[in-house]
Amino acid sequence: MYFILFLLHLSESFNSIYIFMKKILLGLAAFALIVTACSKEEVSEQDLTQQEIIKDNGEIAGKSRACHSDYNLKRQIKENPGLENILNSIESKTKRFIDSKRPGNGNGGGNNGGGEEPPTDFPIVTIPVYVHVIYSNNQENISDAQINSQIAVLNKDFRMNNSDANQIPSEFADNAADTQINFTLAGVTRTSSSRTSWGTRDDMKRSSQGGVDPIDPANYLNMWVCNIGGGILGYAQFPGGSAATDGVVISPQYFGNTGFVSAPFDEGRTTTHEVGHYLNLRHIWGDGRCKQDDFVSDTPASDRANYGCPSYPTSHCRSTDMTMNYMDYVDDACMYMFSNGQKLRMRAVLEADGARASLAN
Repeated sequence: MYFILFLLHLSESFNSIYIFMKKILLGLAAFALIVTACSKEEVSEQDLTQQEIIKDNGEIAGKSRACHSDYNLKRQIKENPGLENILNSIESKTKRFIDSKRPGNGNGGGNNGGGEEPPTDFPIVTIPVYVHVIYSNNQENISDAQINSQIAVLNKDFRMNNSDANQIPSEFADNAADTQINFTLAGVTRTSSSRTSWGTRDDMKRSSQGGVDPIDPANYLNMWVCNIGGGILGYAQFPGGSAATDGVVISPQYFGNTGFVSAPFDEGRTTTHEVGHYLNLRHIWGDGRCKQDDFVSDTPASDRANYGCPSYPTSHCRSTDMTMNYMDYVDDACMYMFSNGQKLRMRAVLEADGARASLAN
């Protein structure tokens, strides 16, 4: 009898221990899920591999816009380590130029974003553009009207004459900038090719590979319009890179706002975005987490790109994202401003000793 009672007591003890251990394990599992969720939330595009980011259907991590400029820059640095010193020199000059334009030697609020940058007046510069159309079918051989529509979009966007500038929220209205940069079409080349996609290793910029060599890249902005493939809308070369590959590449269906264009990237803003890179702008989220720098003081810190048409306000890193900035990843219809700080960065490379000074006419 005592033995039976002992066994019952022992069974109850084991059952209590089992329940207790089960609660601990369930608690640990819940904690692990929370930690995992937080970790996933903090993962940026920079932490993903190129394959994870760029999908065959043109999506980035299940999203929409695909710009390859940052990857192109990293590839060029890997192939030419000396480029990093050139970029650092350009960045030092840019910082000195921006500091010189700030009242009292700087009240811009720090490079991690969220500060103010005073508007600054400059002489208007006009950048001449050569467009190289490389096509494998009639659709890709875009019309003169489509090319002219893109030049018109650039002039409106960079001069803040775009019709959607009135949608800028009051929070950012004082930050919005007329960059005082114009563009003019210098000429168009057309090249027929059996090649159906060109990738991102600059083959379209080399006649030896069936492409078109850049025309006087020190004095002209060269744009190649060809099917990049891999779902990539466009990419640009930052200041400081080789003259032999200098310029901007855009897939034809994202160039201009009439003719062979594809929604939601059918308003010419892909080229506005890539020309921003060409003039030394980084993605507005800095291609990293909250403290990753886009080197602009008046763009709020963020840890990710935005896609589609985000509602306002959209907040990350304890601040409201400037989702409507041309250097984010939103749809064309939902980007409509550069900031004063971004203007200063672009104007720095166009100044007398800047990396693109010879473009300024």
